[in-house]
Amino acid sequence: MSRYRGPRTKIIRRLGTLPGLTSKILELESGYIGQSTPNKKVSQYRIRLEEKQKLRFHYGLTERQLLKYVRIARKAKGSTGQILSQPLEMRLDNIIFRLGMSPTIPGARQLVNHRHILINDDTVDIPSYNCEPKDVITVNNRKESVIIKNMDSSRKPKVPNHLTFDSIRFRGSVNQTIDRECIDLKINELLVVEYYSRQV
Repeated sequence: MSRYRGPRTKIIRRLGTLPGLTSKILELESGYIGQSTPNKKVSQYRIRLEEKQKLRFHYGLTERQLLKYVRIARKAKGSTGQILSQPLEMRLDNIIFRLGMSPTIPGARQLVNHRHILINDDTVDIPSYNCEPKDVITVNNRKESVIIKNMDSSRKPKVPNHLTFDSIRFRGSVNQTIDRECIDLKINELLVVEYYSRQV
């Protein structure tokens, strides 16, 4: 299954606010964004499917990529749900989004694909690149205007504790691996692991 390229408001109307997918916030009169209709029984399968879809659409993953991350998390020691979120947060496209260089993760992926981003002074064009502590993320000097435009148009996000960002030199650095407590995304990863339990 390929990466979703359809209307993003349709997804957030169904699943709720996903800051990585779009910066738009919908306000409906009924107030049931991302929730099932009242008085309707919701199956356990649907609850797990929706949590999986939230994770997939927020990080912009294909089904195959998410399944790969779940398999890696199951093999590691510790809580599978907590381990699952760490490599997703350490992806290069997500770190660019968290630093505020791009308003969304798809926008950050485009910056990486177009070779605007350097890691430790080497050009990286792979959005799924796994960043490590002490990695320094900079912008190609000829492309700083793109980042300035993104930072002016987007809301000023709060940079997480595991990252630091110098807005004058457009230089970000990874201080440490992120803890699950620092991730502000309201997704129950355990339900995602349960959804994939028959496939891994």
